[in-house]
Amino acid sequence: MAAPFNMPDEFVQGFLKSGQNLLRGFTGALGDSPAGAAGTPAASLAQVQARYWEQQMTLWMGMLASASGNAGEPVVAPERGDRRFNVAEWRDNPAYSLLKQTYLLNSRLLGDMVEAADLDQKEKHKLRFYARQFIDSMSPANFATTNPDVIKLALETRGESVKAGFDNLLADMRKGGLTITDESAFEVGKNVAVSEGAVVFENELFQLIQYAPLTEQVATRPLVIVPPSINKFYILDLQPENSFVRFAAEQGQTVFLVSWRNPDASCGHLTWDDYVAQGAIKAIEVALAVSGADKVNAVGWCVGGTILSSALAVLRARGDESVASLTLLTTMLDFREPGDLGVFIDEQGVAQREQTIGRGGIYPGAELGFVFQTLRANDLIWPNVINNYLKGKSPEAFDLLYWNADATNLPGPMYAWYLRNMYLENNLRVPNRLTMCDTPVDLGAIDMPSYVLATQEDHIVPWRSAYRTTQLVGGKSQFVLGASGHIAGVINPASKNKRSYWTGDQQGDDAERWLASATETPGSWWNHWIKWLSPKSGKAVAARRKLGSRKYPIIEPAPGRYVKVRASQP
Repeated sequence: MAAPFNMPDEFVQGFLKSGQNLLRGFTGALGDSPAGAAGTPAASLAQVQARYWEQQMTLWMGMLASASGNAGEPVVAPERGDRRFNVAEWRDNPAYSLLKQTYLLNSRLLGDMVEAADLDQKEKHKLRFYARQFIDSMSPANFATTNPDVIKLALETRGESVKAGFDNLLADMRKGGLTITDESAFEVGKNVAVSEGAVVFENELFQLIQYAPLTEQVATRPLVIVPPSINKFYILDLQPENSFVRFAAEQGQTVFLVSWRNPDASCGHLTWDDYVAQGAIKAIEVALAVSGADKVNAVGWCVGGTILSSALAVLRARGDESVASLTLLTTMLDFREPGDLGVFIDEQGVAQREQTIGRGGIYPGAELGFVFQTLRANDLIWPNVINNYLKGKSPEAFDLLYWNADATNLPGPMYAWYLRNMYLENNLRVPNRLTMCDTPVDLGAIDMPSYVLATQEDHIVPWRSAYRTTQLVGGKSQFVLGASGHIAGVINPASKNKRSYWTGDQQGDDAERWLASATETPGSWWNHWIKWLSPKSGKAVAARRKLGSRKYPIIEPAPGRYVKVRASQP
């Protein structure tokens, strides 16, 4: 993924534009409303300022009292889960305590000012996002001279940590990206993506992997999984103990999984229709042919779920009933509230993409990777900047972060079409507004049972947006809300019995009302899902040990060639 010194243009432009909007919003708030009138932006801003100066006065009075030996409680404390100020010096050293509390108060002030700005919700969301980026970047923990842990380590190592950090910075500049994990610790097919199987089909877009059975008997109907095309599939098969693929196989499922190609220049012509027809629909067709089943059960994750849903709408419009059920994992079909990713998308930016790579070309995975990093800067950017560059340490080996750093390119025409029709214009939710593969698309035609999973802290697919899927598809839906975020909430192995999930029967058009009536269950949603899926999987038959078929023989062992292709750095 790209490092902070390799920011995409839209991020920089968005930051500057939002700064201008901030000033304009405050000026308008103060200039257009009667000063001090209750309920006006000016009044709200005045209250924010008054509260800030009151807290600043309390802070300084507390510091004076502390100097006299009468230390009191801090005026402001980090939010729960904020690990930036964990070392004792931030609490016990008066100078560092003052620095920390001043930063936190200033952060709160900026956040409150954003909320007081007289802007529409979309502009305010952008402003909120970029203000948070600025606030996070200005943390005193991010600078060598104001981080007590960094100074202490430099003294203990007699400057060796500083030298090592500079060497790490130079290495990342040559690489073109921030190192977030020890990438030498993993190898696809060796210690990640190791489930036994074989590639039984490939075209210019994807390879289809069939996994070996792990039970004596398997369900008649196979499971076809369509992962996101913006990441590698092996998030679903990291290691045996957290592999969704292995879990499904252990439950008697015959698993087929799409491994998208990492596009290079030769793929610059591929469109959304290609991903639907030559991707999802083709995978279903091959899985049916290899298994000999009457139907398949289909699973899609994130944009893979959007592609799969598009494919099923096309198939149903054609009278094809080859899919028995649909499972969508953190997927958006209604994009009216796209979360923080919507910050990066506007008419000007999309039109620019259409005029350039939209006519043929590649959108670099490194750029998209950096965008995703900014959504969780205090988890993925700044801790690594501190660890790698300020402390001179090497990042730890972590399989999920290795996958996260394995960037994937996208074909320009497909990406530009997706931005306009999903994020910008939200066309998919409107029946027959879009035509795919020469077929008008209506999500209401997806009349098979559906299992819709969202996650409570998802910053990419807000759970309320995912909930709207239940009002769009035509069949009976089961909505489930998992704990945690976009990745950890999905990859929550049943064997570890961690976290929890919510279920409920009252699935009207109000997500909050559903949540109020939902029941929380400890553990992983995986167990709930497999109970839902089993009745739709057909009778049990003896597992076939030979993979593929006469028409679709084995091409190579899993995980195949496509997943091993790394995106080149810009």
